[in-house]
Amino acid sequence: MPVPTWFAELLERELARWLRLTDHQVAALYGHYVLLERWNKKISLTSVEPGAETVIRHYCESLFFAAHLKNEVGSVADIGSGAGFPGVPIAILKPNCKVTLVESNQRKAVFLREATRGLPKVEVIGQRAQAVSSTYDWLVSRAVNLGEIIALIPRLAPKVGLMLGESDLLELQSSKHIAWSEPIRLPWGDRKICVFGECFT
Repeated sequence: MPVPTWFAELLERELARWLRLTDHQVAALYGHYVLLERWNKKISLTSVEPGAETVIRHYCESLFFAAHLKNEVGSVADIGSGAGFPGVPIAILKPNCKVTLVESNQRKAVFLREATRGLPKVEVIGQRAQAVSSTYDWLVSRAVNLGEIIALIPRLAPKVGLMLGESDLLELQSSKHIAWSEPIRLPWGDRKICVFGECFT
């Protein structure tokens, strides 16, 4: 389907300092956006207003996060993926990376399967992360209970990347088995950050 000019130009303008998307990647992101808007009328996937706000809050933030993941990442599990953030943008930006979307809400898991049909290296697991037995290079998550995510390290992965509010930083400091990088502030306000950590060996 044709990508509207506003969608492509908004992504390019907001992300120009950190990454460049191909036309194919923009089309894949727009395909997800269209499905998100359609399905959101039936099940609650996002409360963010359609249009520019959705593009910035979901796609730009997730792509910014993905751009700060190391290039050699082989596999990622997105815990509590919801509507597919940040996992789907990670898969689109890094097509060689195997991305697993873990979502226990079955209706959201059905949406994720539909929304990722064209992404060959994406898998959807419709169960709680605590029941997952596979292992990955990275766990990533956004707006999910921090304690639950930290408890999965290092059983599911030795490294973790989180999108969270600045106010949540204190909780991270209690996880003594993980060495955290300096937080990276998301450039779109709301006092949100990306932080990456690795389990001590």
